[in-house]
Amino acid sequence: MSATTPQLNPAVHTFAQLLSSTRRGARLARLLAAEQLRAWPVSLGVTERAEQIVAELAANAALHGRVNSRDFRLALTLDTTAGLLRIAVTDARGEHLPSPPADCGPPLDAESGRGLLLISALADRWGVEPYPPGGKTVWAQIGGPHS
Repeated sequence: MSATTPQLNPAVHTFAQLLSSTRRGARLARLLAAEQLRAWPVSLGVTERAEQIVAELAANAALHGRVNSRDFRLALTLDTTAGLLRIAVTDARGEHLPSPPADCGPPLDAESGRGLLLISALADRWGVEPYPPGGKTVWAQIGGPHS
């Protein structure tokens, strides 16, 4: 009788990392995501969009989702069969849910408030999910059946 070795599904790639809820952690999230996406079978266009999405979501997690001594989590999932890249950033501030950006956007002289407008423009879909007991996950999708 011969034994077979279980085979992992090469069509699904995952990456996850905890990062400090700081500007440095947000910058590192973008750099790590870029490096990981370059190692996967992802087009340059998708990689560039994903880098910007990670930068915005990580910056929001460090700025708006920060709780002292709590990290945020970056997760990337690439399903090559479905042609879907999912970017998810989880932070500890579940009571601070982002809302869809208004059509008019922030005032022209505002120093912030454009991040979700960028996410909406770059991602095919995005949303927010609760992350019990008190956090949230903001996710964005590039590609897949809904693009």
